[in-house]
Amino acid sequence: MADKVVRTFGPLALTNTLTTNVYNNTSALIYDVITHIHVVNKTAGAVTFSLWIGATGTNSAGTEFFNGQSVAANSTFDWYGRLKMTSTDFLVGGASASTSLTIMAEGVQVVV
Repeated sequence: MADKVVRTFGPLALTNTLTTNVYNNTSALIYDVITHIHVVNKTAGAVTFSLWIGATGTNSAGTEFFNGQSVAANSTFDWYGRLKMTSTDFLVGGASASTSLTIMAEGVQVVV
């Protein structure tokens, strides 16, 4: 098994549709471990974002990863951890104001 450090997705402008697919790994032969999510607010007011882990285009109760996380005006939000994403996992979400936030993630991609 080999792995490599990658930019997992982004930069991507979040829309105000909370069921938008933000990320999905389409290959069953690899999985990604997201270690860092970086969100930029480029506006003069606070904006919130929410993310869910689950099925494509849905945000079901009990699958919240971030819920109404506020990003202050003209600032950034950073999350560090370890989130394994397989080909059946979708990261779904959006922001309270369309295209005000930009999101990107980095991590490790593992070939199985």
